[in-house]
Amino acid sequence: MKRFIDKTALVTGATSGIGRATAVAFAREGARVVVAGRRDNEGEETVRLVHEAGGEGIFVKTDVTVESDIEALVEKTIAAYGRIDCAFNNAGTINLSPIVEQTEANYKSIMDVNVKGVFLCLKHEIPQMVKTGGGAIVNSSSLAGILGSRENSLYSASKHAVLGLTRSTALEAAKSGIRVNAVCGAFIKGTMEDIFMDFKGITEEQSAATIPIGRLGEPEEIARTVLFLCSDDASFITGSFLSIDGGYSAQ
Repeated sequence: MKRFIDKTALVTGATSGIGRATAVAFAREGARVVVAGRRDNEGEETVRLVHEAGGEGIFVKTDVTVESDIEALVEKTIAAYGRIDCAFNNAGTINLSPIVEQTEANYKSIMDVNVKGVFLCLKHEIPQMVKTGGGAIVNSSSLAGILGSRENSLYSASKHAVLGLTRSTALEAAKSGIRVNAVCGAFIKGTMEDIFMDFKGITEEQSAATIPIGRLGEPEEIARTVLFLCSDDASFITGSFLSIDGGYSAQ
């Protein structure tokens, strides 16, 4: 039985990687999917994959750092499908460098996308969910939101902030039937992991050797966790986070 029939899922950062995998996973489970991101061609490709998976979907070009873009995204979602049942606030960016080499511009870029973007999405998604009796939101944090991360301080700070937003918003929204959780992924195949490995000068095999499970994760493994947190199977879970890191944080 498909878990999201007659439900609408909104996914930011859905033009590639984890966001794209999650949009397609929602489509396979019967959801109508709103694909949000900054890149037109990649966004339309995600919509094509959504349709290929048997779902219905649209692309809305969105910069999550611009409040008017988020307002337009939510308005277009409501215009197309009438409601928002699930949201995955996934858009993010990274900048690897020692703290003494970071700049104010780097700080602003990372905090605007990773923290302000999640804040703006929550601000505008929640009122729509209230109108229709509830919903489920998942924010994208990181292993770096739980642990320190050398030469990755600004990203780590931003992902710690996402967990703060998640916990506090979950308390505010609980009585409205809205659950808010986070996923903390790490060592997931894709652009960010490639950037990390290039910066550290290590291979995929070397990275995998540090992980108890012994391999990198797949974007689809994050996607399945997001869908679980948005499903009725997670109906008593809010204000929490799940680590998807192959056991790394258990060491």
